[in-house]
Amino acid sequence: MRAPEIFRTPSFRIAGISAAVFVLGVLVLFAFVYWQTASRETRTVDGFLERQVRILAGSHPNELIRALVLGGDQSERHIAYAALFDGHGRAIAGNLAALPAQFPVDGVAHGATVSGERQVRAAAARLPDGQILFIARDVAELEQLQGIVRRALLLGVIPALVLALGAGALLSWRELRRVRMVHRAVARILLGHLKERLPARNAADDFDRLAMAVNRMLDEIERLLEEIRGVGDNIAHDLRTPLTRVRARLERSREATRGAAELDAAIDAAIAGLDQTLGIVTALLRIAEIETGNRHAAFSDIDLARMVHDVAELYGPIAENAGIELTVAADEPRFVKGDRDLLMEAVANVLDNALKFAPCESRIDLAVIDGPEGPIVRVRDRGPGIPPEERQQVLKRFYRGDKSRTLPGSGLGLGVVNAVMALHRFRIAIGDAQPGCVFDLICTRLAD
Repeated sequence: MRAPEIFRTPSFRIAGISAAVFVLGVLVLFAFVYWQTASRETRTVDGFLERQVRILAGSHPNELIRALVLGGDQSERHIAYAALFDGHGRAIAGNLAALPAQFPVDGVAHGATVSGERQVRAAAARLPDGQILFIARDVAELEQLQGIVRRALLLGVIPALVLALGAGALLSWRELRRVRMVHRAVARILLGHLKERLPARNAADDFDRLAMAVNRMLDEIERLLEEIRGVGDNIAHDLRTPLTRVRARLERSREATRGAAELDAAIDAAIAGLDQTLGIVTALLRIAEIETGNRHAAFSDIDLARMVHDVAELYGPIAENAGIELTVAADEPRFVKGDRDLLMEAVANVLDNALKFAPCESRIDLAVIDGPEGPIVRVRDRGPGIPPEERQQVLKRFYRGDKSRTLPGSGLGLGVVNAVMALHRFRIAIGDAQPGCVFDLICTRLAD
């Protein structure tokens, strides 16, 4: 892996910025510590000098001269220079030949240069007889201590900077490795390996959470593609049968010598076959229109009880002709938000499906009840029912159970219902009525 590629990654840039901020913070801390150390030591030295000059200034003149002349080495008291001058600055006693030029004689410690180049902290006080007492302390130890602090802080910055940049390079290498793994997985997916998924291990990692979200999207895409393949096969099968039948009838009618009545019957049969084919195409287009979700603008408050009564009024004559009793239990208004035409179509498709399977002289119950999630539109018949393993399959397009093979239809009615419920974010529950089947269209409360 090329080093420049590592340095161009966001992780390394973030690590570099963090390292720069860290170094800046350390430099600020270094300046503060250095300033505090120097100030404290300087104040300590100044306080010592000011106390010493006050003590010596308060001594008897003879004792003061004796201390300066006969006191020997002043280093025992940490004093490098001690001298007594007359009022004109001429040396009287001590180890300093001349008073530093323009040095304040105020009993307060100041910085000074003695012997031409030596830096000291010194204090001078005027005695009652006009003489000047001067004492000084070498600051070499203070400068040495400050140098130690500087070196310690600077040496601490270097390994911290190297560690930060090294951590950034490591993170960049890991990021590049994961990105390349994702690129390889995406390349395999583009080649048609739809079972391939992005690598993801740690759900607490942002990158892995993103990969998991993409994997869920790929699962849904794979499912939809499989469903599309199945739908294509079912479309070809369901359209081929009526079209083949129409073609055969037309061909026989053309070859046979028949009267006008027989030709009219053949044409009517062909039209019926074409109508069946057009019905399949229309249902598919209807499902596609619903699934696009472009009907949300037509959503409004709907009274399910009123809608159910309208559906029952529409299908009442059909049920009566089939010898089936249709009962309605929807007395109290129950409101949801949705597209009234689509929801009415969904209820009508479920009711139409129940009429197909309900035996003669049986009963179908159409009701609106309250559920934990919201109002439920329930359709119950006394037909053969749906086996548990087929209850999710019947909601797919073109699926027809064994019991419905002999009945007219394309297997798209419940597909339309499923699309309508998905558009409204409602649910479908299929249960066993013993005997018969129960379809529950579970709606969400208007307040939600």
